[in-house]
Amino acid sequence: MQQSLPLPKYHSVYLVLKERLRDGLYDARVPGEMELMEEFGVSRATMRKALENLSTEGLIERAAGRGTRRVHAPDDAAPTKAGTSRLTGLLDNIVAASLDTTVKVLEHDTVEASDPVASTLQVPPRAQVLRAVRVRSTRAGPVSHITTWVPHALARGLGRKQLGKKAILVLLEESGVDIGRATQSISAKQADAGVAAALDVPLGSALLSVNRVVFDNEERPVLWLQGLYRPDRYEYEMDLSRVGDIDAKVWVANHRSAPANGRD
Repeated sequence: MQQSLPLPKYHSVYLVLKERLRDGLYDARVPGEMELMEEFGVSRATMRKALENLSTEGLIERAAGRGTRRVHAPDDAAPTKAGTSRLTGLLDNIVAASLDTTVKVLEHDTVEASDPVASTLQVPPRAQVLRAVRVRSTRAGPVSHITTWVPHALARGLGRKQLGKKAILVLLEESGVDIGRATQSISAKQADAGVAAALDVPLGSALLSVNRVVFDNEERPVLWLQGLYRPDRYEYEMDLSRVGDIDAKVWVANHRSAPANGRD
């Protein structure tokens, strides 16, 4: 595991293990503490803290001499309040999916907000905003080309170096922003010359296009993201219920031999 993780080491490991538990990878057997330490390249204290978090959450049980086992809740898919989104789970999943990726910051500038940017972020026209363009990659290669805009007042902790190391949602939370909810739309878009080169795809290739606006707990827009994703390395899955509850997760393919829905 790389040293420059988006979260403290123990929490980064916790997120990955939590995702594996949710995906059923440890239904038969949860690896031992030493095995996990070797896999993630972390200390015993770090691993124990991650496992303690999982135990506190009721996802695993640990017993001396018997090791660690997965705890199956009576209903892992218990519905939330009708009409609401389980947004926290999705945002956690987005962060977890970024743990095994690297980021290259292509552009990082303070610019005047265009009319669409000003309208979306609810700032005055031509107000200063941070615009950043990044490419995120796994060992399989580039996955996404992401353009983000953030109000200048919230951009203090979003330096070029920081954006190359941490997820932007994490950086916003570290700067004191209380993430509340997000709206998102997904469509398709063809790769232009610049994006095609960045994602290593032919010009005009079909890409998944994600448009996401993130709000804080006071309903103020704090981030506008426009992402273009390679469909062979990125998959978005959503479960819908009749009453409107939503659960969603994102997967990225991590190895060249992995299928398009390879789970990290």
